[in-house]
Amino acid sequence: MNSLKIKILGITILITIAAVTVATWHNVQTQSLMVKQMVGQNSRILARTIHNSLTSAMLSGRNQDVIVALQKIATEPTVHEPRIFDQSGRILFSANETEIGRTVPVIDLITFRNNPSDFGLAETDGTHFVTTLPIRNTAECRQCHPAEKELLGIFSAHLGLESLLSLQQQGKQASFFTSVSLLLVMIICLVGFVLYYVDTPIRKLTAAMTHLEQGNFDAASTSIHSSREMALLSNKFNRMVEGLKHLLNTTVLSERERAADQEKLRHKDKIDSMHMTLEERLNEIENLNSTLEERVHEVEDANFRISDLAANLEDRNTTLAKAVNRLSTLYEMGLVINSTMELKNLFHLLLEKALESLHADVGYILLYDKVNNTLRIGDVIGVPIGFFDPEMSIKLIQGGVSHWVIENREPLLIKRIEDAREFSRMSKLGFARDTVICAPLFTQDEVIGTITIANRRDESLFYEEDLEILSTIAAQASVAIKNARLYEEQQSTYLSTVQALVSAIEASDPYTRGHSERVTRYSVALAHKLNLNESAFRDLEQAAILHDIGKIGIDDSLLHKVETLSLDDVDRLRQHPLIGMRILEPIHFMARVREVIGQHHERFDGSGYPLGITGQHLLLESRILAVADSFDAMTSDRPYRNAMPTSVAISEIEANSGTQFDPEVAKAFVELVKTNQL
Repeated sequence: MNSLKIKILGITILITIAAVTVATWHNVQTQSLMVKQMVGQNSRILARTIHNSLTSAMLSGRNQDVIVALQKIATEPTVHEPRIFDQSGRILFSANETEIGRTVPVIDLITFRNNPSDFGLAETDGTHFVTTLPIRNTAECRQCHPAEKELLGIFSAHLGLESLLSLQQQGKQASFFTSVSLLLVMIICLVGFVLYYVDTPIRKLTAAMTHLEQGNFDAASTSIHSSREMALLSNKFNRMVEGLKHLLNTTVLSERERAADQEKLRHKDKIDSMHMTLEERLNEIENLNSTLEERVHEVEDANFRISDLAANLEDRNTTLAKAVNRLSTLYEMGLVINSTMELKNLFHLLLEKALESLHADVGYILLYDKVNNTLRIGDVIGVPIGFFDPEMSIKLIQGGVSHWVIENREPLLIKRIEDAREFSRMSKLGFARDTVICAPLFTQDEVIGTITIANRRDESLFYEEDLEILSTIAAQASVAIKNARLYEEQQSTYLSTVQALVSAIEASDPYTRGHSERVTRYSVALAHKLNLNESAFRDLEQAAILHDIGKIGIDDSLLHKVETLSLDDVDRLRQHPLIGMRILEPIHFMARVREVIGQHHERFDGSGYPLGITGQHLLLESRILAVADSFDAMTSDRPYRNAMPTSVAISEIEANSGTQFDPEVAKAFVELVKTNQL
């Protein structure tokens, strides 16, 4: 609190605040006086104006016009309760007609009596004034009023100062804000002045003195230009610092030179001894350098040997990586081979894995027909279908890659097709080959086809290690193809055996002979109409052929019975779907076929047999088979009835759509029949 800056600022700010406060108070008082003077002048003018208006109305002799004039005056926002009363205070005319005849407020009467001959004005509560003005009996008025009557009445009105007070309040606020703003500006200017012209120069000088005390002469100089006096003080201080610096430097230099001379004299013998020791150390260092050079040569030789070992290790790592890659490919191929027994799926999976392992774009498997000396397409990946016919037969001719592999019974590597003139760059599958590897597929030492991979994804070339990988894949693929063919032959044998049983059953009954073939034909046509996938289509075809195989377990007398069947007969006959499922149970690859056969007598509404399955819980294949079986049953002769006409059978199917039959399947079948597509 003993700061010169704070004292100067405090006194100056207090004086400024006092001056601004006094000026503001005087301004407010002056405004209040002016408001009152304006009220008096305006009230007098207003009263005279209203008096003249009322006098004109009274001269007309119509009292109602006077009241209307008062009511118009009352609509003014600053005029309240205009009225005319007599000298006793009784109201003669008023804007409010209900108060005519009553006594005016006391303030109105007092105001008039204080100024009975002229304009009267009195303040009520600081915001309202009462004004009165006598209406004299002039010569014009004596036509209606007696001449001895001096006053016809006294006009009074209450004037509100709300608008003037609002203006006055706004003026006060403006004065206050102006004073505060002026005060803030003056304080800011004073603070800035003191800080710039007094405080900052003093701070700079104080900082320079601190540096001077610490012996930092370079940082002790100052540069002050805020005023002429401060600039002069700064220059004088800088000169003093330079003088002290020069004096100190001269003294220190002299002392250092004197001390150095004394030290040299005192340690001359020691220096000579140190020189001798230094020479000895230099000789030792030279000897060490010679030894170090020998060690460096030894280390370089060791580095060369290590480099050779590293190169050998890298080669072995590369070989190991290739072996690991080959083993990984073999393992993945084993997984692929064990995942399916269907040849088409097997071919596709083999090609996918080969393309993935060899990072190639195109792969295909061609199967060799030795009898016709042709190649048939097993599967193709990487070539659009529009480039070739999947069912085409390729003649085995000279110049083909597969021809060379089959003829020589060994794999082929073509790094650049343009370098191998004997082979065509364009494949029979319609694409251009740049780099190719091809390996034969064997079964019992007989070539059954080839697997070919072409065109690297990164446009690089195939090499010997790629051919080795493909040969490994081909060896495993050959085993898988052999197993798949054995599996297909086994399936065919099972199906032939079971189909023979069905044919035997139908042959024993002339009424059902050919039933399975017709149901199969209807089911296949309906499956095409509903766009079933390949797997479901195959299952449906097999189920249609074998759907009545369960009748093997039903007594022939019951199957050929002409009389009406008893309830017990019906129950026994309805067991044939379950019997058929049990017959096919040992054949594991017909699991879904077995399920379709078990459901072909179920109804869409759940009222069928043997399990009462409903709606979408039924297999789509069984819903198709149910329509085909029912249609053939209705349009074929039976021991107990003749065949129905096709139109009647179609009507029955339409009538039972949604109850016995799936509505969508029934609709599709009806369209097939009506368009003669069966």
